[in-house]
Amino acid sequence: MNCNTTQLPYIATGYFSKIATDYLQQAPSLRPFYQYEPTLQGIQEAIKDRQQLPLHRSLLSASLQKQYSAVTTTEAVQKNIALLQQDNTFTITTAHQPAIFTGHLYFIYKILHTIKLAARLKQDLPQYEFVPVFWMGSEDADLDELGNIWLSGDKLVWDTQQTGAVGRMNTKGLEAIIHRIEGELSVQPHGQELVQLLKDCYGNSPDIQTATFKLLNALFADYGLIVILPDNAELKRIMQPVFEDDLFNQTASGIVEKTIGRLGEQYKVQANPRAINLFYLEGNIRERIEKQGNEWTVVGTDIRFTAETLKKELEEHPERFSPNVILRGIYQETLLPNIAFIGGGGETSYWLELKDLMQHYKVSYPVLVLRNSFLIVEEKWEDKIHKLGFGLADFFQNEQQLLTALVTRHSNGHLKLENELLAAEQLYKQLREKAGHIDETLLPHIEALEIKTLKPIQELEKKMLRAEKKKYEQEQHQINTIKAALFPAGGLQERIENFLPYYALWGKAFIDCVYKSSLTLEQEFVILQQK
Repeated sequence: MNCNTTQLPYIATGYFSKIATDYLQQAPSLRPFYQYEPTLQGIQEAIKDRQQLPLHRSLLSASLQKQYSAVTTTEAVQKNIALLQQDNTFTITTAHQPAIFTGHLYFIYKILHTIKLAARLKQDLPQYEFVPVFWMGSEDADLDELGNIWLSGDKLVWDTQQTGAVGRMNTKGLEAIIHRIEGELSVQPHGQELVQLLKDCYGNSPDIQTATFKLLNALFADYGLIVILPDNAELKRIMQPVFEDDLFNQTASGIVEKTIGRLGEQYKVQANPRAINLFYLEGNIRERIEKQGNEWTVVGTDIRFTAETLKKELEEHPERFSPNVILRGIYQETLLPNIAFIGGGGETSYWLELKDLMQHYKVSYPVLVLRNSFLIVEEKWEDKIHKLGFGLADFFQNEQQLLTALVTRHSNGHLKLENELLAAEQLYKQLREKAGHIDETLLPHIEALEIKTLKPIQELEKKMLRAEKKKYEQEQHQINTIKAALFPAGGLQERIENFLPYYALWGKAFIDCVYKSSLTLEQEFVILQQK
C-alpha cells in the first residue's frame, strides 16, 4: 500500500473555526490564554516546568500494571509502563470518550498523532523518554453521540436502554451492528480479520470501557500506546482536594468565568462552567451535583447529602465523583507527567479557558497541539478529479465554485465581459471629467447612469454563465458525486466516516499509512492519496 500526501494550511480548507486557525497562526489575541507555543522550544519549556511540580509515578505505574494484567500486550507497552517510573520520562496525551467501534476517523488520527509526536521528540530530545497516552473519557454519558457509527451512508445506532456512564454500559445489543458490519465488510481482504477483532473485543468484555481498551490495545500496542482508564478509585483519590474545593467553595467556576469574560469578547466559548463541576457516578446514574440551601442533591434522583455526609462520601468513594470538562484536564495533568495535549479544534478551544484555573491549583498546563486532520482520497476519486482538470486541493471549494471554474476554463474566458465592463467604466470616467468642467452638479446624475448601465452588463454575464453551465450536466454530476464521496453530508470526511471500511480493505497497513503520513508540530491539513 502506497501513501502519498499533499499538505495545505488549515485556513485554506474553510472547515475550521476562527479560534483554531488563530491559534495555529499564533494570533496575539489568544496569546494570554495558553502557556507554551506548540514548538520544540515550547516542549522544552514545558518539560522544565513539569519537573518542578509533584508527580505520581508509582501510583500511575502500579495502576497500569494492574489494568494491563487483564490483556495480552506488547513489549513496547510493557517498556513504556516501566519508563513512567523514571524521572526523565514524560507523556504526550490525547483523550476521547469510548465511542463504539471508535466512532469517527479522527479518533484514530489523534491517537496516531500522539504516537508520532512522542517518537519525534525522542529523536529530537534523546535525553528524555516520551510515552504516548490515550486518556479514555469513559464517564461520559452522551449515548446519542457515542452509540452510533456511519457505514456506507447508513447510521447504525446501538439499540440499548441503558443510562449513566457509557464506559460502564454492558455491550449487549452491539452484536446486531457487528452482524451488519460482517455482512458488508467480510468480503474485503481483511474483513474477516476485522470482524473477528470486533467480536473478540466487544463480545468478550463486560462493558464498553473494557471493550474499547482491548480494541485500542489490539490496534496500537505495537506502537507502545498506553491506554489509561481514569474511572478508578485509587487514581481519583489524588483529586480529593480539588473535588472538595469545587463542592464546598465553587472556586473553579469563578476563575473560568473571568477567563471566558476575556476570551468571549472575540471568540465563541466552547465550554461554560457550572457552580459545581462534578457529576455523581453510581450504578446507572451519572447526574449533576447541585447545592440547594444547606444540602447537596443529585439532579433527577432522591440522593441528598449534608456537608458531613458529602465529605464522608468523597473520602470513602472518590470514584463516585466524575469531573466535567472544566475539571477533567486537571485530573489528567495531576496524574500524568504530561507535557503536551493533542486535541481537536473544540478541545483546543476549551483548554484555552483553563490556564488560570490550572495555575490556581498549581497543576501543569500542557503544550496544546491541534490534532492532525486528513482527507483520504482513493485512487479512483483522484483519477476523476484529474480528468476534470482539477487538483485535490480544489475540491475544498463548493460545487458551484468548481463548476464555474470548469466552465470558465472551457470557454476560454468568452463568458467574461471584463473588457465590455472596463470600456463602459472608461466611458463614464470621461463623461464625469467633461461634466465636471461644465457643472459639478451633473456628477450624481452621471454616476446614476453608470450604475444603470453596468448592472445589466453584470447580469448578462451571470446569465451567460448559467446558460453555459447547462451544457455541462455530466461534469456537474461528476463534481457532485466526488464531493459527496469526499465530504459526506457536506462536512469533513473524518467527522462522519469510521475506520472500519479502510481497515477491511487494507488491514494494519492502513494504520501504518496514517502513522507514516502523520505530522508532528507542522500543523497543516493532510490530503492522503491511497494507491
